[in-house]
Amino acid sequence: MEPFRIAVSDSALADLRRRLGQTRFARPVRQQEPTAWGVGTAPDYLRDLIEYWATDFDWRARESQLNSFPQFTADVAGETVHFVYLRAKPTPDDAQPIPVILSHGWPYSFIELLALGARLADPAAHGGQPGDAFDVVIPSLPGFGFSEPMRDEPFVPRVVAARWHTLMTEVLGYDRYATYGEDVGAPISDWLAARYPEQVLGLFATHAAFAPDERKQDLSAAEVAFTTRLAEKWKGETAYSALQASKPDTLAATLNDSPAGLAAWLVEKFRGWSGEFESSWTRDEVLTTVMLYWVTETIGSSFQPYCDHRWDTSIPEIEVPVGVAVHPGETGFPQSYAARTYRDIRVWEELPSGGHFAGKETPDLLADRMRTFFRPLRG
Repeated sequence: MEPFRIAVSDSALADLRRRLGQTRFARPVRQQEPTAWGVGTAPDYLRDLIEYWATDFDWRARESQLNSFPQFTADVAGETVHFVYLRAKPTPDDAQPIPVILSHGWPYSFIELLALGARLADPAAHGGQPGDAFDVVIPSLPGFGFSEPMRDEPFVPRVVAARWHTLMTEVLGYDRYATYGEDVGAPISDWLAARYPEQVLGLFATHAAFAPDERKQDLSAAEVAFTTRLAEKWKGETAYSALQASKPDTLAATLNDSPAGLAAWLVEKFRGWSGEFESSWTRDEVLTTVMLYWVTETIGSSFQPYCDHRWDTSIPEIEVPVGVAVHPGETGFPQSYAARTYRDIRVWEELPSGGHFAGKETPDLLADRMRTFFRPLRG
């Protein structure tokens, strides 16, 4: 395990500025609606974002801010894993913190979980009780940011879960720990609980597990209504996934060469999947995550979980204690549907605000729910 600091070279920043200054913007497909988002990233928004990126965005300030969080790299299964490691502050009564690993998804990064991690590691500084503290580990998924891509194994949740378990137990030395994940990271979190029930003391989810085909028999009316409504909601919104799964190298060739193209590909999802995009994401935050993909040249490798999905297997039933806070994008999720996978659901509620990026959009709300759920599991 080695300390790590982000240090983008001056030459990389100069090359980026040159590319931004030479951006060739596309004409809107629908000329009469140049600012609409209905057919993708709004051209006017993108033009303003790229101009800001080229002239006013201060990467060095953002880099310094990110480096204020303790970061490390470790060799896990022969490949480098990057992670943030926030140790809980000692408490007067020497209460032992719960170790917890937070797994991000696509198209985001470890950055979007930093606010949640800070609130878990130091609850007293964010309106909580010191005794509810966690030791927080936030790894970058393989092939995302500063973590190396998986070379010899497929990027499927059970394989990444095995690496996360090694990180928590062999590298960091924890006997037991908790887990939370979002988007692509959610099934990784589920697999940690399924494969290592003796070490995983509990799982918290805002992206609750969907039942695999073999456990979809005899769905209730509520379950049928929910799955039907969700399928209808996503109709016409999954082309990105199909392309990343079927032709990732073609897509990566374009996005890895064009910062404007990369920004357009990512920000359309930030906006579309957020509860309130304008209040949840500043331009600096959007561009910081876009920059992470750009400077590490990992947009292509971030498509690996989509491309490798063909080798995935069904999640087994999970026996560890589970707490679920359904994010607003999945409002109406029947508890019975999640119970087909989670056999010991102890907390179930629907979050009143936020969206797909729960840890970023509502960190105070989510941290409070996680502290409450894990409190009886301490010690």
